[in-house]
Amino acid sequence: MKIDAHQHFWVYDRVRDSWIDDTMKVIRKDFLPSDLAPIYKKNGIDGCVAVQADQSEKETMFLLEQANGNPFIKGVVGWVDLLSENIEERLAYFSQNKKLKGIRHIVQAEANDFMLRTDFQNGIRALHKYDLTYDILVFPTQLPAATKLVQKFSEQYFVLDHIGKPDIKDGKIKNWKRDIEILSKYPNVYCKISGMFTEADWKNWNENDFLTYLDVVFDSFGVNRVLYGSDWPVCLLAASYKEQLKFLESYIKKFSALEREKIMGGNALEFYNLNI
Repeated sequence: MKIDAHQHFWVYDRVRDSWIDDTMKVIRKDFLPSDLAPIYKKNGIDGCVAVQADQSEKETMFLLEQANGNPFIKGVVGWVDLLSENIEERLAYFSQNKKLKGIRHIVQAEANDFMLRTDFQNGIRALHKYDLTYDILVFPTQLPAATKLVQKFSEQYFVLDHIGKPDIKDGKIKNWKRDIEILSKYPNVYCKISGMFTEADWKNWNENDFLTYLDVVFDSFGVNRVLYGSDWPVCLLAASYKEQLKFLESYIKKFSALEREKIMGGNALEFYNLNI
């Protein structure tokens, strides 16, 4: 079974989605399950995990509504205010919907030491009680703080989004590689093979640009802790759905059939505890 462990839906709002600037006009519109379903059918994808793109409870409700109405959406990674004093109340409320599998905060927009804040860590501490995972979305400079976080919460499951967003366009790898190797030593951390194409030169990428980065991820995390994610529709800035999928499938041909099944779906089923 093939599971896309990272994609987004939205009804485009000019104010809320101001991050979609003039260089991103191709994604400045609505993207809904009805748009994605035929793409999945064409590419042999059986289901997905929808991930928040806006930091609001309204976003979490929106994604859960999409999941309730579209069986191919197997799980949702939503948003709640992890800094809030009533975090337990909000998690209890949203966890009534069994499609909620995890929480994400857009830490890449925060200070490098944001994840070390006491109030943020109180929020992380509350996730375990509700069997919720946490998606780590950071820039490379924030990886050391992420390592301190996952070390402190050894019973909490984490997944690193977009392989930590290395600067593939400029070929920067040394510090990112060091920090990925350190982070991967903690068995409660997984890694999503997603978002790579938008970290490269959108118009002039070459498949060879990604190989060294993928080698680092697989050498560090192995085949049992990596998840395939398309990052659709954001991936459309640099590559079609088919292009990003076929690239990864070509790369993993060197692995056994069982290992490929884990990478393309099995690990996502396990990590997010998806009900299939």
